[in-house]
Amino acid sequence: MTITFEAGKTYTCSAFNEDDHVYSFEVVRRTAKMIWTKRDGKEKEKASRVRLIDGVEVASPMGRYSMSPTIWASQHEKSTASATTA
Repeated sequence: MTITFEAGKTYTCSAFNEDDHVYSFEVVRRTAKMIWTKRDGKEKEKASRVRLIDGVEVASPMGRYSMSPTIWASQHEKSTASATTA
């Protein structure tokens, strides 16, 4: 079973050298091989290619370089909308 990115969910990761700095990326839309994200809800959409590592989709929304932030489909925030409807 593959864990995939879902449109509308927010995924987080910390900076490589600063654990207290957390990046949030909202997946706006997706195709089979690409996702479009907004960083911290401020930026315009940016496309990123999706890779698969150990059955989990992975993307680097700020580009691929040595210490780039990388989001994993298994690390998404809980949706506040679903929590209030329960």
